[in-house]
Amino acid sequence: MTDEQILAQLKTLLADAFEVDPQRVTLATHLFEELDLDSIDAVDLAIKLQEMTGERIKPEDFKSVRTVGDVVSTVQSLLAAKGVGT
Repeated sequence: MTDEQILAQLKTLLADAFEVDPQRVTLATHLFEELDLDSIDAVDLAIKLQEMTGERIKPEDFKSVRTVGDVVSTVQSLLAAKGVGT
């Protein structure tokens, strides 16, 4: 899965789960400052990403996530560990 494909899925997820306008979502968008997500939203996002990838996200892996690009990188890492190619 490419970064663009992950970003597209992430835009849909953020719009559906958190009512975020997809046009506001870029790789540089800050989840907490620009999209107004809070720590509970971050947990919900991690759960949604687990559903999307089929892989469990370790809390320590998600603690450093601040931007949409960080989320994309995390998803790429999970998919790579699972053996799903780009």
